[in-house]
Amino acid sequence: MALHFERSEFDERLARLLDRMREEKLDAMLLFAQESMYWLTGYDTFGYCFFQTLVVKADGTMTLLTRSADLRQARQTSVIDNVVVWVDRVNADPTLDLKNLLDDMDLLGARIGVEYDTHGMTGRVARLLDNQLSSFGQITDASYLVSGLRLTKSPAEIAHVRRAAELADDALDAALPLIKAGGSEADILAAMQGAVFSGGGDYPANEFIIGSGADALLCRYKAGRRTLDVNDQLTLEWAGASAHYHAAMMRTVVIGEPTPRHRELYRACAETIAAIESVLKPGHTFGDVFDTHARILDERGLTRHRLNACGYSLGARFSPSWMEHQMFHVGNPQPILPDMSLFVHMIIMDSESGTAMTLGHTYLTTEDAPQALSRHGLELIIS
Repeated sequence: MALHFERSEFDERLARLLDRMREEKLDAMLLFAQESMYWLTGYDTFGYCFFQTLVVKADGTMTLLTRSADLRQARQTSVIDNVVVWVDRVNADPTLDLKNLLDDMDLLGARIGVEYDTHGMTGRVARLLDNQLSSFGQITDASYLVSGLRLTKSPAEIAHVRRAAELADDALDAALPLIKAGGSEADILAAMQGAVFSGGGDYPANEFIIGSGADALLCRYKAGRRTLDVNDQLTLEWAGASAHYHAAMMRTVVIGEPTPRHRELYRACAETIAAIESVLKPGHTFGDVFDTHARILDERGLTRHRLNACGYSLGARFSPSWMEHQMFHVGNPQPILPDMSLFVHMIIMDSESGTAMTLGHTYLTTEDAPQALSRHGLELIIS
């Protein structure tokens, strides 16, 4: 079996989930998030682009309802013993198959939690599901139950997070010699992704961000490549991925002589991250991290150039995003606990002057000060 963790690790995760289900008085959970299924059982697939769900009962029994294409995938990559296949057909409604399965599992009239807030649950599926189950039992939104359990990492998970960070560093090392006047974004991107693959890593859950010139001010991947000018700027956001666990990094590299605005924005980024490190530890919340970010940048007159979030939790994630639900934004009460892997990023995009500056990497929280997982410092990179 292609498992990345010992069976005892999965047993412990199931026990934690069952404890939370008892607290929420849930008789069963319907897991639609692929990362939840992977975390709980090791099940590894991109088949969540179609209908599938993992039913977890309060007694610990689990049944996967999926398509025939994923039957062997589940057998090979997970600890799931019971797999039921719904049949592709004209006008298929797999939520009816699910209702019948739940009935067979003696869950009629049960209180059932559902993961609605996930890319594995389309709007159409949600409507069909609610239509089938509205009179079957008591359905409640439990979108963040497993997500919350994934926040803190076990030692085995942390080993993958550390390896992911090493791969992210390898990607930057591969890119730096190519970042120069006349350098190609295509070559840079190929070198970075190639370094992760060569190191035994995975595809990331979303595309690497790469943009130069005016495109350095973009925070998302887009199609199209350009060649770097003698004086230019290049924004990169990427992640190493090991067994789907991510460690992200972000940099804006200046090609040629930095402008005074580049240096000014870099100083703001560096000062803010240094201040955040003092609150990125137990006794503080995710909201405290954002407040630190906003306070320092706003004091520098950068309110309109900053974002409304400055990072998020990382873990084992699947397309289309490596971001976890828990983000550093205003008012987030989520406590910072030991053994969280958290990506802190400073993103300042000055559209008036056309200047970009970003800075960030992944931390592992401890009982006290956070540990930066990158072997690279946060100095301004000038090529």
